[in-house]
Amino acid sequence: MRFTCVAVAASLALVSISTSLHGQRPDDQIDARSMALLQQAKAAQSAGNLDGATDLLETAVTVDPRNRQAFIAMAAVAEARGLPGKAIRFYREALLLEPNDVDALAGQGEAMVAKGAVERARQNLARVKTLCKGACPQATTLAAAIAKGPPVTTAAVGANTTTVGKVPAAQD
Repeated sequence: MRFTCVAVAASLALVSISTSLHGQRPDDQIDARSMALLQQAKAAQSAGNLDGATDLLETAVTVDPRNRQAFIAMAAVAEARGLPGKAIRFYREALLLEPNDVDALAGQGEAMVAKGAVERARQNLARVKTLCKGACPQATTLAAAIAKGPPVTTAAVGANTTTVGKVPAAQD
């Protein structure tokens, strides 16, 4: 009698787990609406409409949060706007879905170089080279970005051109 209640509870738990797993889609099946929104966003981005592309990409991710390509496209839009920190975050979201995505790793590395995190970009380059098992364009592009280094900002240039020892003029 004691075992009957436990057996019934265990069988109900097993049935509910198996049906919830059976109802989920595999990771490789992204919602078609999300993919259509992604294509529209890429067209808007290539036309120069970054705001429209961002809106469409956010909708694509809302429709299907497993759309890794939408996160990569959002990162590209953020980079086009000059927001490397935001791009790094979107690449991280894509890498959470697929840690071995070479495009996301290379893009994140380039955004890290733009942000000034060259050492972390080198770690991404090493990982890209490991995953490629040979020459791949992503590794070449990332290596070139690392060799070029982070961009020089105007504030840094202005700080280096000040004259030492010059006394500011007195104000009345």
